[in-house]
Amino acid sequence: MAAVPLGFDIDAPRWDQSTFAGRLRHFLNITDPRTALVPERELDRAREVVAGCRAGLVPPGSSREQLLYAKKLYDSAFHPDSGEKMNLIGRMSFQVPGGMALTGCMLQFYRTVPAVVFWQWVNQSFNAIVNYTNRNAASPISLAQIGVAYVTATGTALATAVGLNLYTKRAPPLLARWVPFAAVAAANCVNIPMMRQQEIINGVTVTDEDNNELGRSRRAAVKGIAQVVVSRITMAAPGMIILPVIMERLEKFPFMQRIRVLHAPLQVLLCGGFLLFMVPAACALFPQRCSLALASLEPELRDSIVAKHGDKVPHVYFNKGL
Repeated sequence: MAAVPLGFDIDAPRWDQSTFAGRLRHFLNITDPRTALVPERELDRAREVVAGCRAGLVPPGSSREQLLYAKKLYDSAFHPDSGEKMNLIGRMSFQVPGGMALTGCMLQFYRTVPAVVFWQWVNQSFNAIVNYTNRNAASPISLAQIGVAYVTATGTALATAVGLNLYTKRAPPLLARWVPFAAVAAANCVNIPMMRQQEIINGVTVTDEDNNELGRSRRAAVKGIAQVVVSRITMAAPGMIILPVIMERLEKFPFMQRIRVLHAPLQVLLCGGFLLFMVPAACALFPQRCSLALASLEPELRDSIVAKHGDKVPHVYFNKGL
């Protein structure tokens, strides 16, 4: 093994994470859907390279670009809290291929109640896996709690979708096309907090600027989860709001009426185009390492920090999840 290049820190952000532009470049890098196709052995090799680099050693002849690529693979496939390999479906790099298929089908098959029920159920099953995978791993959740979260979110999505589907029978056709988005937004408001309820109940670990643990905060958990809910709804919004308008116009042309069988594949591809940009953009809305002012913490935690550190800790930091 060789020594790490002088001045190279593999964990240092390549782009300024205090700005939206810097976070966008970061998430464009790690949500790259091509990384979902990387073989498991290459991901494991990337983890070894990152671990070695942290210890001050790298494979002989490793270039800076090779080390950065290993970090890209590591960030795309391993959880930032636990370091464990995430399941493929739950990775943000799988959001484009997985999300485009589900969103395209929800937007295409919205006219009948059975179709609405089936695709909302499939989508909420997918979301449950994503939300569980990207939780704050320092807060474990039981199988019973996962089950309750899944059933509650799926029930919310189905009730919203079916109810609005029936309500819009006499409404303009475009309104019916927006029903899937309303269901997805409503379900996200339930699914994410329920799947991460342990963080709300017990709090998340908060640290100072140097990553020294200070305690656990429920208010920090609520802030992080609220930001994730906003990000997920933002991720879905452009494709599920703008694409129905596009399809409503296109389907009036005679050539589109002759190729109805291709409407679903077309919507899937167009959804992919939206998600290629919206997945990293939505993830970049808020910093991954979230901060909270000391004054906003629970009184007992705030008093504990002040007693130990005085006024040296004006803000605390925590991983908000994705």
